[in-house]
Amino acid sequence: MTRLSVNINKIATLRNSRGGNNPNVVKTALDCEAFGAQGITVHPRPDERHIRYQDVLDLKQLVTTEFNIEGNPTELKFIELVLATRPAQVTLVPDALGAITSNAGWDTITHRDRLTDLVQTFKSAGIRVSVFVDPIETMVEGAKICGADRVELYTEPYATEYPENREKAVAPYIKAAKVAQEVGLGLNAGHDLSLENLRYLKEQIPHLDEVSIGHALICDALYYGLENTIQMYLRELDV
Repeated sequence: MTRLSVNINKIATLRNSRGGNNPNVVKTALDCEAFGAQGITVHPRPDERHIRYQDVLDLKQLVTTEFNIEGNPTELKFIELVLATRPAQVTLVPDALGAITSNAGWDTITHRDRLTDLVQTFKSAGIRVSVFVDPIETMVEGAKICGADRVELYTEPYATEYPENREKAVAPYIKAAKVAQEVGLGLNAGHDLSLENLRYLKEQIPHLDEVSIGHALICDALYYGLENTIQMYLRELDV
């Protein structure tokens, strides 16, 4: 079974645009769980422009499915937050300060020593560690050498090319997924996955452990409603 983890950053963005607490980030996360989501993902950034650090602390007290915290571990505040909350999973993402969203995976060869130290720090606290990588076989192998438990494949290139040539779009992901399986890494995927392209990815990579989806799912919820949208995504994974 591939778990659906709902990234609720966009809920926080909407809340922050007006101040106050509407929509309520914690309530939305709990509703997502009640509607069938098997995980909740947050990606706090140093400027707290969407998910705030206090949100993460609040969510940790109430989320009962898998709680996944994404972020750049070069920030000491992020490391301290993860260790304080001890989520089920931390996903290490090399997003630059000021980036609108994540746009590349780790070079697990160049940053091997740093990643190895971080992985050990989090695993020692009982936290599963996933490393965000491009669909490149050597980067997957590098994540294994660093001691990671999983990799998360960065799927924006897949989503971009999917409408024109889905076979070509998914090909590097199939290869990367095969390497992950061979070296004993769990496999996640995320970024720009949607109702349009999710099923095909799952069909081609049936052993996906988890997909993390936020932007497209929240956009779809404006039309279909949150509960119905989550069920629609779950059906796309049920292949």
